[in-house]
Amino acid sequence: MAAPEPGRWGECGPRPPGRLGARGGQEPGTLLGAMGVMDLAYVCEWEKWVKSTYCPSLPLACAWSCRNLIAFTTDLRSEDQDLTHMIHILDTEHPWEVHSISSGHSEVITCLEWDQSGSRLLSADADGQIKCWNMAEHLANSWESTVCSRVDGDPIVALSWLHNGVKLALHVEKSGASSFGEKFSRVKFSPSLTLFGGKPMEGWIAVTVSGLVTVSLLKPSGQVLTSTESLCRLRGRVALADIAFTGGGNIVVAAADGSSASPVKFYKVCVSVVSEKCRIDTEILPSLFMRCTTDPNRKDRFPAITHLKFLARDMSEQVLLCASSQTSSLVECWSLRKEGLPVNNIFQQISPVVGDKQPMILKWRILSATNDLDRVSAVALPKLPISLTNTDLKVASDTQFYPGLGLALAFQDGSVHMVHRLSLQTMAAFYSSAAPRSLDEPALKRPRTTSPTVHFKAMQLSWTSLALVGIDNHGKLSMLRISPSLGLPLEPKLALQHLLFLLEYCMVTGYDWWDILLHVQPGMVQSLVERLHEEYTRQKPALQQVLSTRILAMKASLCRLSPCTVARVWDYHTKLFLMAVTSTLKSLLRPHFLNTPDKSPGDRLAEICAKVTDVGGYAVWLIWPGFIPIQGWGWGDNVNNSGKGNRSLGLSSVTYSEAGPGALFGLGLVSSPPLGAGCMRPWYQPPVSQTSPRVFELAGNWIVYIIHTAILGLHMSCPHIWHPYLQGSPLRPGHSFLRDGTSLGMLRELMVVIRIWGLLKPSCLPVYTATSDTQDSMSLLFRLLTKLWLCCRDEGPASEPDEGLVDECCLLPSQLLVPTLDWLPASDGLVSRLQPKQPLRLRFGRVPTLPSSASTLQLDGLARAPGQPKIDHLRRLHLGAYPTEECKACTRCGCVTMLKSPNNTTAVKQWEQRWVKNCLCGGLWRRTPLSCP
Repeated sequence: MAAPEPGRWGECGPRPPGRLGARGGQEPGTLLGAMGVMDLAYVCEWEKWVKSTYCPSLPLACAWSCRNLIAFTTDLRSEDQDLTHMIHILDTEHPWEVHSISSGHSEVITCLEWDQSGSRLLSADADGQIKCWNMAEHLANSWESTVCSRVDGDPIVALSWLHNGVKLALHVEKSGASSFGEKFSRVKFSPSLTLFGGKPMEGWIAVTVSGLVTVSLLKPSGQVLTSTESLCRLRGRVALADIAFTGGGNIVVAAADGSSASPVKFYKVCVSVVSEKCRIDTEILPSLFMRCTTDPNRKDRFPAITHLKFLARDMSEQVLLCASSQTSSLVECWSLRKEGLPVNNIFQQISPVVGDKQPMILKWRILSATNDLDRVSAVALPKLPISLTNTDLKVASDTQFYPGLGLALAFQDGSVHMVHRLSLQTMAAFYSSAAPRSLDEPALKRPRTTSPTVHFKAMQLSWTSLALVGIDNHGKLSMLRISPSLGLPLEPKLALQHLLFLLEYCMVTGYDWWDILLHVQPGMVQSLVERLHEEYTRQKPALQQVLSTRILAMKASLCRLSPCTVARVWDYHTKLFLMAVTSTLKSLLRPHFLNTPDKSPGDRLAEICAKVTDVGGYAVWLIWPGFIPIQGWGWGDNVNNSGKGNRSLGLSSVTYSEAGPGALFGLGLVSSPPLGAGCMRPWYQPPVSQTSPRVFELAGNWIVYIIHTAILGLHMSCPHIWHPYLQGSPLRPGHSFLRDGTSLGMLRELMVVIRIWGLLKPSCLPVYTATSDTQDSMSLLFRLLTKLWLCCRDEGPASEPDEGLVDECCLLPSQLLVPTLDWLPASDGLVSRLQPKQPLRLRFGRVPTLPSSASTLQLDGLARAPGQPKIDHLRRLHLGAYPTEECKACTRCGCVTMLKSPNNTTAVKQWEQRWVKNCLCGGLWRRTPLSCP
């Protein structure tokens, strides 16, 4: 096999099964298709300054959250040689926009730990101080320390959040099942500590170098309960430690003094709250000696234990140990098992009961060990909840699903090996042969240097084990892609199934799926979107409602990767906004009687609109539950283009103000006598005076634009229909609404709500530019929208639009001014611009000029170009080319909105409160700097 070409960064390939013992000078293996087993996606390094430079801190700490935020530490050296201990937090989609925090730690930072939600970060230092960092104003690039705890002068060697009791199991063998409940099941797992009612109590646990364990509990009132206890009566030095959790709610601590000749000790820790005070109870568990210390030939070759890790946070039965010398290392994997204790025959004769039931003890047994290796510099463990029983390992081998089965070892020669978690057999390897070439740098031959080998000092695997981040001894960050097959030949159908399975896992858990997108090739996008939709429609309606926004955001991110599907990105973002507007308006509706819990007003509206199929009279037939049928409500005749008029709702004695929005649900639209009696009049009227007319105006423009663009796509989906207006029309955003009965139905419901509220306050009605003053624009749009909805609704068989409907829709531009909607969010991320074997070289703090791809070029044509006036995507306000107000942008879709709300009304605040923590697509917000002309 050939050696790596000069100038390429990282070739890799599979190895035959065997013990891990290869040195870094070995040749790389073959590639899998166009992408290797492990290849470099991008590298980001620091700018060099004269007066201060970033240098890696020792020990270097790194952590990767489930929201794909990476935190790592460096030291900032000033001109006076003073060190400032820094914490850097970045989003994997925009690594150059690093947020650096002056941590305030007086000593070097030893530990970083994200919580389960990925929104809080713990940092601990060598002085015993622990800080909890939260997002300020829910921004991913703005952090503040709110609470802290301290063990004065006692360095922290291990740190972890308390377990919240949530644990999922992945059933790879059931990846073809229809229900998500069969693929991902909840495992019975007790929290470390619970409040009244069984709610998990938040907090953290840490181990110090002097053998103390400290626990800090966060009470709902904001107070912090802290307690400290010795791991055992005879305290000793703890150089290395790790923390794991058991299903019964206990905590297991592994500790070592750093010498391979000393035992690795284990302790059980129980945390409780007694009389408003935190109590810690510890118990000694069986210990072990490394196997290399019992071998006479190796007894003195590996004097120090350099790495001690549980294989998983919620798996305290397996532990990984690494013993090292100055130049080499050895890795061992141990497992805790129950074994029978042999009993002497004398005791069996004295007590027959003892002979019938053999006593059991816990004992550590070695599972595997490696040969002599280069010195291990960093270890990264997977976070996927893959069980390590023999049955699960056989299933993984049969299904060829390998994510989560391997751990990463980095060596001082610059190589990275993926090895099996239990057998320690080599599964893949990565070798750095040269530094990546900058985008603007010519591919010239670089001179060889004699500087020390660059190697990773800290590593972390992503939450799906498809990406690996490493921080080297120069403080540089490298992002590596890890193939799901780990180099084994895999059929395209099976590779697609594995990616689909991981996407479903992220959909169920709410984790970010950026690392999965690294492996999606343009040819896979169409199949992934279709398969994802099929699996989604198989779920129960309640689960579909919970996952409705998440799957749309996932489809939009997938469609950005292919030029054939990039036009659908607009459609999915429009559907996200449509669902948000509809749910917000429905939430403002209230029932007439509080004792009608059968259906909410929003559900009642959807039911009524689904039953009405009459487009001739444009009437919505409303049924009052338990009383009498209500007459039809028409759109009215003598109205102008804004929908204003003075006709009644089909009942001569009921005026607009008497009907109210409750008429949509049979909650007050009755004849005059019941209203006069006071028993049927709606007690609540929606705050239309507080509702932003901008939302209604946008909804009206949507309807016109969607009908217009949907018909433009007819000639592609229905070749038998010929119309002069359709010839030569390109595939435009919005055409997918033609086959989406659910979205068209939501648009109909939205039109009904807007019309009713417009009767109470005409300013809520959208204004259309029509060619005729007597034309009822809303009636026209409702009729066309209903006809389109009838062609693709879920209840009936799908049918193609007839030529008459096509003629009516094609005449729409001559009757109304079709607005131009160019508010598609433009993402400036790099996942859609990454290409195999072409890593990007980036610099922290400098916005790069990313290469364009076919999909990004098409996407840029649908969004606002740089330099054009910007728009607030949530409020639909024009901000100008250089906004004067602070704004925030989504880390995923690029949606932009103002940081502070310009409105103070209740209804607008209710709308804006929905997007304080996350964007519509579920991405995190980040503060954007003010731009200058």
